[in-house]
Parts: sequence; structure tokens; C-alpha cells
Amino acid sequence: MKLGSLLAIVGDQPVFETGFLLAGDVDPADVRRQLSRWVTSGHVIQLRRGLYALAPPYRKIEPHPFLVANRLVRGSYVSLQSALAHHGLIPEHVPVTTSVTTGRPQHQENPFGSFEYHHCPPNRLTGLSVEKLGGVQEALVATPAKALADLIHLVPGADSRAYLAELRLTNLEKLDLAALRAPAVGDRPKIRRAFRLIVALAEGRP
Repeated sequence: MKLGSLLAIVGDQPVFETGFLLAGDVDPADVRRQLSRWVTSGHVIQLRRGLYALAPPYRKIEPHPFLVANRLVRGSYVSLQSALAHHGLIPEHVPVTTSVTTGRPQHQENPFGSFEYHHCPPNRLTGLSVEKLGGVQEALVATPAKALADLIHLVPGADSRAYLAELRLTNLEKLDLAALRAPAVGDRPKIRRAFRLIVALAEGRP
């Protein structure tokens, strides 16, 4: 496979997997060898085994960090501070894309940013939505209530009034208060305590 053929196949893809190139009458071993050569020559960026992106100036679409986060670790979703910022619930810019996975916690860095993954058990994989990121890109992202639940679950002391005040939650009118009361999301005493405080804030109660 020549570089021109690669660009014709994946030029419109923000990232691509090796399997995307193996359709038709091709030699898989040859494709993998050529990908390795393109990585060495700087034409292609390897994000993990089997996952790649075109290097500039060859790529047409800049991969969104949320898309990259989903694809780096299969089965993960963007949550915690990154999802809260995406939904406009915290004012700070979040320099690291934070995600949740049923796999091991890990940290990865590549040309598209820094990515942190926190572990949660499989029975907590609820409250997710597919978010459009512009163009062909989309990613699995926690809803506002789910992102809050994940944060409270993972951070010690996050059910305290002091911690919630430090978050400086904004645009609380965007919160689905029914979702904050839903057992599927707030299913632990710690989360329920924090959600009661957040509901009081959203309703203007002290």
C-alpha cells in the first residue's frame, strides 16, 4: 500500500484502526509493516497498538480529545471534570481529559492531549449519552448527573458542603433534578448525601 492509497481510505477519519485497512484483497502483514514504516517516517501517529491518526499536513480533521479518549481505551466514557466542563457546570478549563472505565486506572499522553482513566465497576455504567462533537466526530459522555455521581464516588470527602462549594457549580438550572434523585445514578449513601446538597443549591435553598 502506498501513502496515496492510505490517504484515500482514511483521509476523512479523525483516527483509524488497522482493521479499517484490511478489507479486500490485501496482505495484513504487509499493511502492518507499512504502518510501522509510516510511523517511523512521521506520516502516521500511533496512539496505541492498532490505533492511528494521520500526521499533519495529511489529516483533514483534527481529532477531538473526547473521541481520542473513547478510542484509546475501549468501553470507556468521558466523565468527571471533563464532562462537567463540557456541560457547562464548572467554570474551569480542564487540561486533562478525564474518563471512566471498567478496566485498570491509567494515564496516557499523546499529541492530542493528556488522558486519565478511573476505574468503576460494570454495574455503574448508566447515565451515558452520545455527544456530537462537530462534523463526523462523536463520543460517549456522562450526563451531568452521572458525571457528578462519578466524581462524588471517586473523590474522598466529595459529599461535603465544603467540597461541593469548591467545585463552584454553575448553570444548575441545566441539571435534571429528577436524575439526581434517580436510584440508578445516586445509588450509594455518599452520592445521595451529596445530591441532596446539590438539589438544595439548584432550588436556591440553604
